[in-house]
Amino acid sequence: MSKQQAKPTYVSVIQNRKARFEFEIFDTIVAGIELLGSEVKSVRLGKASLNESYAMIHKGEVWLENMQITPYELNTLDTLEAKRSRKLLLHKEQIRRLQSQINEKGLTLIPLKAFFNPRGVLKVELGIAKGKKLHDKRDTIKNRDAERQLQQARKQY
Repeated sequence: MSKQQAKPTYVSVIQNRKARFEFEIFDTIVAGIELLGSEVKSVRLGKASLNESYAMIHKGEVWLENMQITPYELNTLDTLEAKRSRKLLLHKEQIRRLQSQINEKGLTLIPLKAFFNPRGVLKVELGIAKGKKLHDKRDTIKNRDAERQLQQARKQY
């Protein structure tokens, strides 16, 4: 009789849930992300967070700041900083278009979710966004509550 080892459960999507509440999203773009060492294993195990993270363009490159990736427990070779800057992989034309949108309208780049594509490569979905004011957030809450009540009324009848 052999013992069966429990396989680790992998997370397919890591979401920034506050982003859609805090920001008004105008457009989205998907980018690759440059990771080092065992960071991919940590992300597959769900030990990553996009909360408080943002993207910025610096010297023609897009960088993801404040993305938390907890170091992999079984890694003994190198120690990586959990919240280091990570380079996002985009074509130069896409970067130029993003730069013009951000400069022109005063927008910002916010990571909405990180996911693995069918080939197993980690991708990050960036949203071109503008911060909401307090009254906009209240409108969002009011609309969400009204939609929820409408759905409950439909279920009853």
